[in-house]
Order: sequence, then C-alpha cells, then structure tokens
Amino acid sequence: MPGGGQPLPQRRLAPAPVSRPPALAVFAYASLVDAQSAAETLGREVEVTPARLPGWRRRWTIARDNLDSEKCFARTDDGSLPHFCLGLNLEPAATDGDEAPNGGLIEVTMAELRRLDLRDIRYRRADVTDAVTELPSGIGRAFAYAARPERFAPTPPEDAVILTNYQRTVEAAFDALGAGQLDLYRRTTQPPPVPVIEGILVDDRIPEGNPRAW
Repeated sequence: MPGGGQPLPQRRLAPAPVSRPPALAVFAYASLVDAQSAAETLGREVEVTPARLPGWRRRWTIARDNLDSEKCFARTDDGSLPHFCLGLNLEPAATDGDEAPNGGLIEVTMAELRRLDLRDIRYRRADVTDAVTELPSGIGRAFAYAARPERFAPTPPEDAVILTNYQRTVEAAFDALGAGQLDLYRRTTQPPPVPVIEGILVDDRIPEGNPRAW
C-alpha cells in the first residue's frame, strides 16, 4: 500500500444496460378485437388499442369448408349442413379511395404469435408495421392475418353462409372498443354477401383456446 495508508476502495463497474428487443403486436380486425376471445386464446388478460390500417380493406372473402375442417356447424332451424362458412379477411385496398378499416392492436410475444397462427389456421401472417396508424411507442413490428391463397374466396362459393354468432361477436367487440368504432367498422366492411344464419356446433376437433361459437 503506498505510504502505508488504507487500501484504495475497489471501483465497481455498473452493469451494462440490458437491450430488449422491440415489442410485437397484432392488428385485430374481426373476432380477435373481442378481448375475451383473444384472452381465451392467449391465456391472459388482453388490452386492445384502437388503430387503423390504410392500404387495406375488410371483406367477407375467407371460406372454411364446413364439411371438412376442425369444426362443423348445422343450421339450427332444420339441421342441414352448409358447405362453407365465410369469415372476414383483409385484402390490399382496391383503390386509393378505399377507407382504411379500423381495428385494434394487441401486444404479443413471438410465442403468442405462434399461438395465434394456430387460431387463424386459414390465414397467414403479413407484416403491416408500416401501414398501422397510432402504432404505440416501443412496438417494433406489427402483423395482421390475411387469407391463405387456397382459402381466399373473392366470390362466395355455392352454399356459403355467415354464422350469426361470428357477426354478433365482431360487432359487439367493435362497440366495446370505443365511441364510433362500431359505425366505423360497418362503414369499412363489405356487407354480408351470403345469408347470415343461426348455427350450432355438431362436430369438432378444435384446438384448445380456439373459438367454438363460430
């Protein structure tokens, strides 16, 4: 020790800051806007933040083969089985004048995105980061689900229907999203191109956490 004095205190280095990757989000535009439905899939409480998606449009152009999929619905009035059930889909806007659909952002992890892939098995993920409005600070990438080519039905197939429970859930979710959101949803959504019917689940091989009411 210099000069016989006390030892100099050792200098402790501050820990290096932990670099966290930017968060991910999914743009919900149909049944996933319903926080309860999203929570059932993700296994946690979900917060849905209103947003819009310029450059896209919302139409009834995804078709599920009701006779050959993981769930089958019958008409409640006569028990017959419709061949196809239509769902809402995102498509690139047809013209610059198409009004941007509204929806909600849900922050997710990569593992949760993979869980949503299972929920939306007839869709595939599209990166819409550059299109989303009101992207919260800290969100690095945003995704939305659009129909797989083999499920895309720009013209409804014969004997296609829309299930009332699906339409009802979507509209209730937008009504709960905030003032004016339901009106905006209706204004930016194609009117149903096929009959809307009451249906009942009669056969299923539905993965846990996936919707059972439509």
